[in-house]
Amino acid sequence: MRMKRTIWLSGALVDSQSAMIGALSPAAQFGLSVFEGIRAYRSEKTGALNVFRLNEHLERLFDSCSLVGFCSPYNMSELESIIKMVVRANDYRSDIAIRVAVFVDGEGSWTSSEPINLFVAPIEKCRSDILQLKALKACVSSWVRIGDNSLPPRVKLGANYINSRYAYNQAKAFGCDLPIFLASDGKLSESTGACIFLIKDGRLITPLCTSSILNSITRETVIVLGGEMGLLVEERVVDRTELYLADEIFLCGTAAELTPVGQVDQFKIGDGSPGKITLALLKQYHAAVSGELEQHASWLTPI
Repeated sequence: MRMKRTIWLSGALVDSQSAMIGALSPAAQFGLSVFEGIRAYRSEKTGALNVFRLNEHLERLFDSCSLVGFCSPYNMSELESIIKMVVRANDYRSDIAIRVAVFVDGEGSWTSSEPINLFVAPIEKCRSDILQLKALKACVSSWVRIGDNSLPPRVKLGANYINSRYAYNQAKAFGCDLPIFLASDGKLSESTGACIFLIKDGRLITPLCTSSILNSITRETVIVLGGEMGLLVEERVVDRTELYLADEIFLCGTAAELTPVGQVDQFKIGDGSPGKITLALLKQYHAAVSGELEQHASWLTPI
């Protein structure tokens, strides 16, 4: 039996099982929806629930709206208030994920820009367990990552994820957990729903923001935390073969947090298990989202 969940849709709090959008809406027909996946974490020490980097997520949502030609029905302050209202209405006692989407409702075509609607839906989602963490098996996909001159990946648009679906289905058919994309120039890009980091000789290496990747908030967080831990961070063009020679590899994203990769194609990464630096970064990431790093208190928005 599904748990009763309250969401925000069409300007009101509604039960998720009775919430509806039009079957002929451009969102349903053509994927005209921009969204954000946001996390809120409960402090194990204080019990407080805090949204992680909410302002950055909302800024990216507004950027996506702008590039696709949507006008958000709410401003930043109003959206923050709605998110808090919805989370409180559900009274979750655990960590949660919050999906926020702005989409074209009503009836129309792929050229339609209105009516614009919003939904906010929180669900329970626990943080990853470091003690149970396993390294995943990845493969370099034959599907090329979408680019800025076609479907800009910095736009968090529902339709963009079809590119990821093709690559994911291929990876699963090959017996892998996930794919790794190359950009149109043959250089390393990202995975499906997650950016990628390599660790080599104590250096933290990740592709550029112009390497057909999402402008990732988690990626930027990892870069900051890695620098504070004394790692030399390199944002640069990365060759495919650098994957095979890496000491450690991990993916990062709001949903993925930090996910270790133990094999790429036929090449084992390190000893195939989660790397020490990866685990240290994940521990520091969990400290940040839990409010244990005073220097990053501004990353948290209390509910």
